[in-house]
Amino acid sequence: MSTPKLFLLDAFALIFRAHFAFIRNPRITRKGLDTSAIYGFMLALIDVLEKQQPTHIGVVFDIGGSASRTERYADYKANRDATPEGIKIAVPYIHQLLEAVKIPALGLEGYEADDVIGTLAQQAEAQGFDVYMMTPDKDFGQLVTEKIKMFKPGRSGNPHEVIGIKEVCDKWQIQRVEQVVDILGMMGDASDNIPGLPGVGAKTAAKLLAQFDSLEGTIAHADEIKGKLGERIREHKAQGIMSKELARIITDVPVTLDVDGLLRKAADEPALTALLEVLEFRSLARRILPQSAPVESLPVQPPKPAKKVAASAPSTGGQMDMFAMDSVSELTAIETKELYQCIDSDEGVQALVRLMQGEQSIYLSCLCDGEDAMTADFVGLALSWSPSKAYYIPMPSSQVAADTRWQLLAGLLQDPSIGKGAHDIKFVSQVLRQQGVELQGIQSDPMLAHYLLEPDRRHDLASLASLLTDIIPLETAALLGPKGKQRKTFRQLPASSVLNHACQLVDMALQVDQVLLPMLASKGIDGLYNDLEIPLVDVLSHMESAGIRVDQKGLASYSEELKLQSADLEQGIFKQANCEFNLGSPRQLGEVLFDRMALSDKAKKTKTGQYATGEEVLEGLQAAHPIIKDILEWRQVGKLRSTYVDALPQLVHPGTGRIHSTFNQAVASTGRLSSTNPNLQNIPIRTERGRVVRGLFVPRDKDHQLLCADYSQIELRVIASMSGDQAMIDAFNAGEDIHATTAANIFHCPIKDVTREQRGHAKTVNFGIIYGVSAFGLAQQTNLSRSEAKAIIDSYFATYPGIKDYIDAQVASARDKGFVETLMGRRRYLRDINSRNGAMRGHAERNAINAPIQGSAADIVKLAMLKVAKALDEGKFEAKLILQVHDELVFDAPRQELEKLQSMVKTSMESAYQLKVPLIVDVGLGDNWLEAH
Repeated sequence: MSTPKLFLLDAFALIFRAHFAFIRNPRITRKGLDTSAIYGFMLALIDVLEKQQPTHIGVVFDIGGSASRTERYADYKANRDATPEGIKIAVPYIHQLLEAVKIPALGLEGYEADDVIGTLAQQAEAQGFDVYMMTPDKDFGQLVTEKIKMFKPGRSGNPHEVIGIKEVCDKWQIQRVEQVVDILGMMGDASDNIPGLPGVGAKTAAKLLAQFDSLEGTIAHADEIKGKLGERIREHKAQGIMSKELARIITDVPVTLDVDGLLRKAADEPALTALLEVLEFRSLARRILPQSAPVESLPVQPPKPAKKVAASAPSTGGQMDMFAMDSVSELTAIETKELYQCIDSDEGVQALVRLMQGEQSIYLSCLCDGEDAMTADFVGLALSWSPSKAYYIPMPSSQVAADTRWQLLAGLLQDPSIGKGAHDIKFVSQVLRQQGVELQGIQSDPMLAHYLLEPDRRHDLASLASLLTDIIPLETAALLGPKGKQRKTFRQLPASSVLNHACQLVDMALQVDQVLLPMLASKGIDGLYNDLEIPLVDVLSHMESAGIRVDQKGLASYSEELKLQSADLEQGIFKQANCEFNLGSPRQLGEVLFDRMALSDKAKKTKTGQYATGEEVLEGLQAAHPIIKDILEWRQVGKLRSTYVDALPQLVHPGTGRIHSTFNQAVASTGRLSSTNPNLQNIPIRTERGRVVRGLFVPRDKDHQLLCADYSQIELRVIASMSGDQAMIDAFNAGEDIHATTAANIFHCPIKDVTREQRGHAKTVNFGIIYGVSAFGLAQQTNLSRSEAKAIIDSYFATYPGIKDYIDAQVASARDKGFVETLMGRRRYLRDINSRNGAMRGHAERNAINAPIQGSAADIVKLAMLKVAKALDEGKFEAKLILQVHDELVFDAPRQELEKLQSMVKTSMESAYQLKVPLIVDVGLGDNWLEAH
């Protein structure tokens, strides 16, 4: 008889983990219910049920916290933030789901889940069970035995971990698991507000335990421990003993193991189905209720009628006979759920091309090894035109054979009369260009469609397919293995192994698109999609291909210069601290600043028990000692050197000699573009060192120059136009310096008498209003008191009353509709706009003010890019658009074209959109980016 297997799940640890896993891209139902924590919890639960096959299972909840710990230490867990609303909403649903799947929810008033799990685990061990405590919480290591183990769920594609005695001892560098509670008592726990011994972290605690065996042994020998460490242990020994007891998991809770109650049972299918419908968990429903009717979710368009295809038996992964024929005869469609076929002969590819040339549109997916479109190994191409039917064409590793296959496909892919769709079609366009194929007829991308519908959500294909279709996405990790050195590549696998994966990718793109495109039309944003975002794909693709050159010798020289500056700063810091230490170690830095130099008696600590030394903490300490300014500068030098000066040469493409940044259309929720590899938008321009880096971006050769065209104060012009404030409109139309005009009005003085400081304050207010700046925020950004800042803001709104009316109207509209819009109809959904949580509601209100302004400016820049790209093509310019950063376009142009290009770009950008005030573009030329800007 096999050993029974009991899984005990730490409910809130898993629920919180799930909530924060989706924090940037929450799952929201059509009725506005945030199901992120519920979904993540259920994924973890189902994964365990499917893969671990426990015979017994229970989920343990905290009920009212730990009475005994709070009684002993009143501040126990006193620092915990309020429970997020998403979790409060989730818990009742999770209880209902557990009831429906017949898994008991356990807990006892006055005890933590840890204590109940510890008690039940030991009781189960005594009855012969193998016990798995499912939790990411490190504290459970103290309970591990030969029969009781921790089960840590996997995340980010990594597998789960089973943690036994060896793993616990290796992690903490201890001899026995019983010493875990000693380590926890010594180092404390910031998340539970357990103080521990000041200045003792995990490594120090492990060394002390190796020498003295326990916390009590360490205290008994504290006189033998030299220096500050010994002093702290002697001074805080009672606190250490208390901390150990607070960290100890109680194993004699008055609960009894109910073996029969924990036994796996069949689910209550009607109750479960009803719940899954409410929560819109389509993919989970298919896993839990595989024989049940599909759960309803977003409205799905009926699939197009099946095409007639050539005669063949259903394929199980090999090449169909029809593609060996000289011609394709029409017979009835094959009645199968999914028809995924591999076409691995030139004759078959020719037949497939002929078949697809009669279609109005087709979908593509590229199977590549590598995420960089410029260097990825193109392994295969998947094509589809009808749901559940797809074809995979492997690309031979031989370049000659691959070239032949591309020649057969080029006519189809470059035919503009056949529409092309793909998820992340810009990437597809880029990788095809590397194969010598210019993709024509770009018309659809479900990533961009979903981005317009839900800009704050995830847009990856697997998530969209799970949410919107009946497809259960295959896991790449199951095919290639977990991430790491042993991970396989697609090229290493036979075509038959990757067939289903490749075909499913294109099938998902097609089916997701069939759901999303009607939704775009129903919300009135199909114009934004068809006329702005989709046409922009080709512009961005060519911009990425063009790339920009950097002065590699100049970067190498500047790296050495920064290295010397860093060393000088380091020596100055050591001199001020009267000791040398690892300046890059937050722990050592914290000990120097707060133990040795005693710069603050209220120093904050991190969850690991060491002093917090982040930028925000140090910024607040600048008045305490000059060393802080030098530390911040040392960090800035190091970051500039590592992030840009040393990193940029590594990103130079060996074939082109240029850097090819990726411009992301579906990342920033406002509609702005962002860039990665490298992030060109974050190169500091306000510091002298940052400006030097900009000066090292150069044209492709000495016969070219860079031209930069930058919108002047575009966001202020947008808010003037959107608000209709006549005073601001008049100022812009008169060509006045808007910041000087604002200063004259709010400080009640003639414009000629405005001081530099007053203009600076007015500029801060002008731009701060866009982001909902408060008196407190303005005071922090300036040298004003809060009362002075409030008086300036009041005066500002008296000067521009239309701006105040606009802000109030935007917030009110957002509360009513749940979203705000740009001038071109781009939506930003604000799900927290009516939240009872003041901080969350305030954040949403600021977004209600800012998103339409920033988004409208972003849309205007995109329109300008389209207009400029068309003019470049029609005018047969050799110049290339190479960068878009904030409100600026950068061109690499032959010197003989500069005069004509300058005029064309300025005219195109200034006429891109008609506001109530003029759009003004400043154009500059130079032999590097800094000169041209």
